[in-house]
Amino acid sequence: MLGKTAGGLFWMSRYLERSKNIARLVDAGFRIALTRAQSSEKDWESILATTGTAEAYHERYDNLDSGKVIDFMLRDTANPFSVISVMKNARQNARLSRTALTRDVWEAVNEAWLLIRKRLDKPIAETDLPAVLGLIKRQTMQVQGAFHATMLRNDIYDFARLGTFVERADNTARILDVKYYVLLPSAASVGSPLDNMQWENVLRSVSAEQAYRWLHQDEITSSGIAHFLILDSCLPQSLIFCVKEIDGILWRINDHYGADLPSSQLNKELLACLDGKSISEIFEGGLHEFIIDFLARNNALAAQIETDYRFWA
Repeated sequence: MLGKTAGGLFWMSRYLERSKNIARLVDAGFRIALTRAQSSEKDWESILATTGTAEAYHERYDNLDSGKVIDFMLRDTANPFSVISVMKNARQNARLSRTALTRDVWEAVNEAWLLIRKRLDKPIAETDLPAVLGLIKRQTMQVQGAFHATMLRNDIYDFARLGTFVERADNTARILDVKYYVLLPSAASVGSPLDNMQWENVLRSVSAEQAYRWLHQDEITSSGIAHFLILDSCLPQSLIFCVKEIDGILWRINDHYGADLPSSQLNKELLACLDGKSISEIFEGGLHEFIIDFLARNNALAAQIETDYRFWA
């Protein structure tokens, strides 16, 4: 398979996952802002910081306003991390890899792009925000569903899945960091009703609230939720689940091409940072510091995958 085709599949999946994740991040910020009795500026700032767009936002706007942030994150074409920009890139990469995709997948990508673009054509009122975010999540998941249902399980499938799990791990880590490092007002709030409510919103932002309650009933604790999202290998959104999936995918690709490339070793090192760890160890060393290290390693892995498989060729 051409490197450009592999790269198109990888980035198509990353952008689709990212679009869904941006919607979830905005939803998390919106829900947490609703719990605040005072100004919610800090909550919206956290969303911008998480996506790395705070500087770009403040270059254009003098103040933090929920409507402006929502517009910037969902429909601003000048923001490369907005949903409209990300979905456009997803479609372009799908077109680049068109011959590797089934008709069902290609049509699902096109439909998602057309519906989301139409819905984001005008500014979104806060009262309409939940419905718009729901549309974005549903359409991207329908593409993923078509992909799972119709694609052969070969190297085409594997390169696309690599993009999904690299992006998903990045998202879960960033959402955890938003909660722990940015959203909590002070150390005195730890364990308070506000703290617990914010942790519940973190679960909702990765669609894991019901799964958590199946395992833990109503016991909402920071350590329990952090363990669930970092170290529970049964949760598809957890860091360890994503890294283990990437490990298996890279093994299959290397076996297919008869090579053992550096990206596989990088991922094994990342897995070693998670496997056998307890959440108490992570908290003792600092959750923020752990997440920052994880994000750096995950980004390095993504860059190495691009190099190993020559996505430009």
